[in-house]
Amino acid sequence: MWRGLLLALMLSILAPLSAMAVNPDEVLADPVLEQRARNLSAQLRCMVCQNQSIDDSNAELARDLRVLVRERLSNGDSDEQVIDYVVSRYGEFVLLNPRMSAKTIILWATPVLLLLGGAVAMIVYVRTRPRQRAVAALTPEEQARLDELLEK
Repeated sequence: MWRGLLLALMLSILAPLSAMAVNPDEVLADPVLEQRARNLSAQLRCMVCQNQSIDDSNAELARDLRVLVRERLSNGDSDEQVIDYVVSRYGEFVLLNPRMSAKTIILWATPVLLLLGGAVAMIVYVRTRPRQRAVAALTPEEQARLDELLEK
């Protein structure tokens, strides 16, 4: 019983840790702008942590990006303008969900194309290789010589 209670207490203490990444001094007074900032921050990758959004990360760079997003929104930029600005500074890698473009299509299609190319090459090789020839039977002279060698 005590173990279950202790476990529940520990989980309730640790559960909000990811929400603590945004510092109180970063929060905007306008709740609509703050919600937009949170939505944008959830789409941007922390360049230090790389598997976390800047909304979840405690890294200094993530904090700087959160502040930058809030500044751009406060200056009247649209969500798309904010994303475009951050991408222009940090590249497409900063997006947790990359945009569909020729680069991403090539990136995702290359392994499939290589696999298909390998399968085609194997089929062509198997179909065009020379057939195995049947081994000719030994002549009577060869058979006599073989018998002679085996008797020794």
